[in-house]
Amino acid sequence: MPDQAPSLDATQLGAYFALIEVVGLLRHQVERQLREAGGLSYVQFQLLATLGDSPTGSARMTDLADGVVYSRSALTYQAGLLEKAGLVTRATAEDDERGITVSITDAGRALLAKVFPGHIEVVSRMLFEPLSSADVKSLADLLEPVRQHMRSTPPRSAARRRKSARPDPA
Repeated sequence: MPDQAPSLDATQLGAYFALIEVVGLLRHQVERQLREAGGLSYVQFQLLATLGDSPTGSARMTDLADGVVYSRSALTYQAGLLEKAGLVTRATAEDDERGITVSITDAGRALLAKVFPGHIEVVSRMLFEPLSSADVKSLADLLEPVRQHMRSTPPRSAARRRKSARPDPA
């Protein structure tokens, strides 16, 4: 008798699809607000908000990539766009000449201050408005062990880079 493929029961499947739909709908509204209010993508906002929340206003690129769950190359591209816009600066890390540190500028902080009120309004209206305070606490309590479980695997920055699949010139 062949092994049966793993499956989800109806409740698990419903919870999974509900979560995916909620995340997708919320992200769509948040991205729209960020584009309209500040010309930012969601990832660019995450980077600026992470830097803005840091006591030094700076972070290493690998730490940022792990925090926002984004590939190193894609993050480098986004940081480059933010740098061109004058919202961040990039420099060689003081403790590792191969590492890059990103720092938020005053213009980056000003843009965060501009987009935050609308961002908070969208998140409050879309996610928290239909929930009671107890529901919000329950949601946070339910998601925390899932987040910890997912974060327990090595960060993406620890993964070896793939070599390009170029044909051998011989």
